[in-house]
Amino acid sequence: MRAALSRTFAIVFTLVLVAAGAPALAVPQEKYPNKPIRVVVPSSAGGAVDILARMIAPKLSHAWNQPVIVDNRVSAGGTIGAAIVAKADPDGHTLLLTSSAFPIAAVLMPNLPYDTLKDFAGVADLGASTLVAVVAPSLGVRSMTELGAYAKTQPGKLLFGSAGAGSATHLHAELFMHAAGLKARHVGFKGQSEFVIEIAAGRIHFGVCALTVCLPFITQGRVLALATSEPSRLLSGVPEMAVVAPRWQRSGAIRLLAPAGTPRAVLSQLSKEVARILDLPDVRKRLDAVAFHIVPTTPADTDKGLRADIAIFTQIARITGLRAH
Repeated sequence: MRAALSRTFAIVFTLVLVAAGAPALAVPQEKYPNKPIRVVVPSSAGGAVDILARMIAPKLSHAWNQPVIVDNRVSAGGTIGAAIVAKADPDGHTLLLTSSAFPIAAVLMPNLPYDTLKDFAGVADLGASTLVAVVAPSLGVRSMTELGAYAKTQPGKLLFGSAGAGSATHLHAELFMHAAGLKARHVGFKGQSEFVIEIAAGRIHFGVCALTVCLPFITQGRVLALATSEPSRLLSGVPEMAVVAPRWQRSGAIRLLAPAGTPRAVLSQLSKEVARILDLPDVRKRLDAVAFHIVPTTPADTDKGLRADIAIFTQIARITGLRAH
């Protein structure tokens, strides 16, 4: 008798649970996107990240019939824009498009208003600008081997430039020199064009910059290209950094992120749509013209890439004596 009552109770209890859950199961998942999407760009208009955002935004808008707004938030090394996204509703309607500055800030800036790894979810890496190592023609070297020999015979005299201590151009140059076993003293400037002009004038000797910035100086013979981060039709015959410096690791990417907790289905939908847009012939043509190396990734690979960048930049910051936490 007791066993029969127990079975009856179990059946009734199960039916109650199923009934309680039935309405939830019956409610369809809300379609994404269902309102305007805001893409926060923590840098000024006209930069590489902003250009890419404004190239992709209209195509996302056309595909989904929703406005896609590019919102430039320039201040505090991009951390204010990142903080806005970290605190946004995790529904995929507020996104962050950022560059190497994002993992570098995680390494060099204490007391960030967000947790770089815990407050964001990866959507997609879009790729990165091709980098080029350039040298002053007046130095009389024509290869990385010759530059290394010069550095050894003239210790302490080789100077390299960047867009300021802790900038992406600074750390990328340090990464390349570390991989190549090259030592030089750092001189910081306000931007990439400024230090390339100084290289052309022979007042400093070496630097790593975006190919689009250096290309006019290279074609005019004012600086000499020694290596590029990726093969480029714009500089055919110039060796890759990984060839002349086998320990070189490409780091940093223009990366699309969402607030942590954004549903996986939304992240996947966004990632696939970004990859589709990057593969459109007109987009590929425009990005190739500005030496942008397209490398779309899945959300999981985006998360891995961010962690790898932070690890690499942390290592270089410690080697060079920059403050790292």
